[in-house]
Amino acid sequence: MLPRKLLVSFFFFFMIFSFSKPVVSATNMTFDFSSFTLRNITLLGDSYLRNGVIGLTRDLNVPTSSAGAVIYNNPITFYDPESNITASFSTRFCFSINNVNPGSFGDGLAFFLSPNNRTLGSPGGYLGLVNSSQLTSNKFVAVEFDTRLDSHFNDPNENHVGLDIDSLISIKTEDPILQGIDLKSGNSITAWIDYKNDQKKLRVYLSYSSFKPENPIMTVGIDLSDYLKETIFVGFSASTEGSTELHQIENWSFETIGYLPARPRLRPHNVSDSSVTVTVNIPNIDSDKKHGKRVGSGFGIAVTASFFVFLAVLGYFSAQKLRGIRRTRSFKAELVTCPREFSYKELMLATKGFHSNRIIGHGAFGTVYKALFLSSGTIAAVKRSKHSHEGKTEFLAELSIIAGLRHKNLVQLQGWCVEKGELLLVYDFMPNGSLDKMLYQESELDPLLDWSHRLNIVVGLASVLTYLHQECEQRVIHRDIKTGNILLDGNFNARLGDFGLAKLMDHDKSPVSTLTAGTMGYLAPEYLQYGKATEKTDVYSYGVVALEVACGRRPIEREGYKMVNLVDWVWGLHTNGKIIEAADKSLNGEFKEEEMRKLLLLGLSCANPDSEERPSMRRVLQILNDEAAPVDVPKVKPRLSFSSGLPLNLDDIVSDCEDSMTSSSMCEIRIN
Repeated sequence: MLPRKLLVSFFFFFMIFSFSKPVVSATNMTFDFSSFTLRNITLLGDSYLRNGVIGLTRDLNVPTSSAGAVIYNNPITFYDPESNITASFSTRFCFSINNVNPGSFGDGLAFFLSPNNRTLGSPGGYLGLVNSSQLTSNKFVAVEFDTRLDSHFNDPNENHVGLDIDSLISIKTEDPILQGIDLKSGNSITAWIDYKNDQKKLRVYLSYSSFKPENPIMTVGIDLSDYLKETIFVGFSASTEGSTELHQIENWSFETIGYLPARPRLRPHNVSDSSVTVTVNIPNIDSDKKHGKRVGSGFGIAVTASFFVFLAVLGYFSAQKLRGIRRTRSFKAELVTCPREFSYKELMLATKGFHSNRIIGHGAFGTVYKALFLSSGTIAAVKRSKHSHEGKTEFLAELSIIAGLRHKNLVQLQGWCVEKGELLLVYDFMPNGSLDKMLYQESELDPLLDWSHRLNIVVGLASVLTYLHQECEQRVIHRDIKTGNILLDGNFNARLGDFGLAKLMDHDKSPVSTLTAGTMGYLAPEYLQYGKATEKTDVYSYGVVALEVACGRRPIEREGYKMVNLVDWVWGLHTNGKIIEAADKSLNGEFKEEEMRKLLLLGLSCANPDSEERPSMRRVLQILNDEAAPVDVPKVKPRLSFSSGLPLNLDDIVSDCEDSMTSSSMCEIRIN
């Protein structure tokens, strides 16, 4: 039996359909690209399409500059002169900004609205929006995500969001770091831009997850009516100047909101005729009878037709509900081998309705909440994601991998939940949080990781990676080894988690990723170049983590206006015979110098640019346990050149293109 609310809805639909006259209404513009094709967009400059993702700038040798743009093909009308209404709009997109060479970040990207759809501006600080020789010629409204401090445009810093109108001197800027967002982190960042015409306000939201934050990163009181009267094109642009910053747009949705229903057109009256004709009707009984029969017959037909329409609508919604039930059952059938199924109500109560004060972190899968189960008195961590295709893929990846693995240094999965259009995973709660938070203390009151704990952590991590790479029935390549994904239990033992990016594979096959996944600073050079993940790419990431643990420094740190790469910094000290100076100063020398030296050299050997020279994780574990001799580390960091003379056809760039156009291309990257 259908729920009462659904029956009531059907009844009202039935009544409205039966007795209301059709009303013609104006439609609002909307589109949604979960991935991109060339069917509805135009690419300008250096922009390109690869595997459904837009690249706005290219990886060119420094000091080459780059600029590119992507524009939605169809113009959008924001202003209706007949009703004098300017539509509101809302857009959501996912972007990333990263760099192979962390020392050359700049300049950023922008979302724009403009009457011009064919002009690309200059590179550098002009963000591809305006021409450097004609600063006032282009008309636009843009929200910039700027990654370079340019004094010409009064930029406040090298990491800010700003609103620009016909000028690159922003009306208002905000620093997203205040909400924990680093535009140059290399992570996927979701942005929401909402303009409410009735409120005359534009709001910008940013998040590392797919959940829209409650508070905007920037709010600007502005009336955009005068700037949206023409036919407008929407899109993105980005630029670099002497850097290799890469800008990607992964998905994009847009809609206009606020058009009122069109008024019904009335039949025009002839107002020029001043005469009035009066007709006197004499009642006719027979005529009245015939008219009554016609009315009764018409009413009967209308009721019958409406009844069949009601049955059709009832059948449609019933089929939809049945299809949804079958989808959920099918989805749950894929999870039968996994641990316990939790109810949504149970998890809602345990997390206080997924309250913001219960948030303890964000991962590739989604937001993580602390959950307290009052009935048992236990504490758990709940990872939450919306029920989408991508979410389901990551959800099943994490479940299928974790559920079949058993190791003391893995985060233990307790159960799962698929309800209310959401996907949730329940894990053991790790009271000491993630390794990065322990290493980089936010206050002096936070506990300090002593040397014995640090050694225990790198040994535990090496042990679990050895298990994943060589001791499982199927190899597991994690692909996102970093301190943020290493959790610490009550005894500071390492527990590896966040398998949303992991890949299962047979031992005799090599995984190939169509798009590079992971976190900048931890990615191996060959993975960045070819997108091919192997055990050795995990080894590289492990090496970076080992250096972090020993040095207490992040993989990429800013020193003044310069970005310093941890691997390069430690290798430089090794070259000068001063590697022990890389030790974390917060340890106050409370460590064994030989153990510190061994860990630093082991980290460098794992982070060797040449993947063939990196040890296996089994060898790493043996070295840590003094069961094997350390790997020789060259005094000077190797210089490598990757080149590919393989022909690249259009299918390598645009997956849906039917015509195959082949051109010869050479791509090269140098690692110093």
